[in-house]
Amino acid sequence: MEDNRKCGFVAIIGRPNVGKSTLLNTMLGEKIAIVSKKPQTTRTSITGILTEGDTQYIFIDTPGIHKPRTRLGDYMVKSAYSSISGADVILFVVEADSKPSPTETGIIDKLKKQSAPVYLIINKTDAKSKEKLGQTILDYSPLMNFADVIPVSALKNDGVDIILSEIKEHFKEPRFFFPEDMITDQPERMIAAEIIREKILRLTDDEIPHGVAVTIEDFKEKKDLVSIRAEIFCEKASHKGIIIGKDGETIKKIGTYAREDLEEFLGCRVFIDLWVKVKKNWRDSVAAAKNFGYGDN
Repeated sequence: MEDNRKCGFVAIIGRPNVGKSTLLNTMLGEKIAIVSKKPQTTRTSITGILTEGDTQYIFIDTPGIHKPRTRLGDYMVKSAYSSISGADVILFVVEADSKPSPTETGIIDKLKKQSAPVYLIINKTDAKSKEKLGQTILDYSPLMNFADVIPVSALKNDGVDIILSEIKEHFKEPRFFFPEDMITDQPERMIAAEIIREKILRLTDDEIPHGVAVTIEDFKEKKDLVSIRAEIFCEKASHKGIIIGKDGETIKKIGTYAREDLEEFLGCRVFIDLWVKVKKNWRDSVAAAKNFGYGDN
């Protein structure tokens, strides 16, 4: 039989909170990237893999482009831009009813230097009127020669199939890079740490999430049980108290919600043991950030 397999690397880029991770999860039909309403949720580039018939999509979800204020922020922006080099297709995600800011125009300046086709993905159309969507298209279209402009609602899975249909035409690699049943190259330990961090984002004050890191100290797999010991690092003693909560209520909820997601992802029972520690100003420490997985090897 003739081998018609092909695959391509697809980078997803944009400023924080435009729905890049939601878009990735929707395209995959599986949650591998954490999602939060709080900006700068994604800190590292995450690979998602979708194999449909003879086509394999390899998506790179990148941290949101922002003006860095810490060493961690520097790493996140560097990681995002490095992911677009070598991509076969780039998805530039903006929010419907948004006007191009200096952040977006700066991203576009970088994208113009790439040889890969760039698709403008206008997300969150479910929450905006057609008039506002039309204005967004008019505002962005003159800024670059986009391969196409595709309005979508990643949350409602509206228009996402159009993205998949169009971008595969640019795939040229005549093979699959990954097994057909693989959805991510991220280790299970990393996914566990990110899911725990997502629950912290969900349950704590706005000032806390940016200064939180999660490490998996122990990950034991038995026949039908995974036991996880995780350490949550925050930058202030007062933040530690908030994460733990009155009578330990908040940390219990973090563990419960994380366990539910991980049991669905891993397909077995999960036990989580959480500890909270203070590491002052770790986001401005190159060594500390690297220890938490945010840094160049």
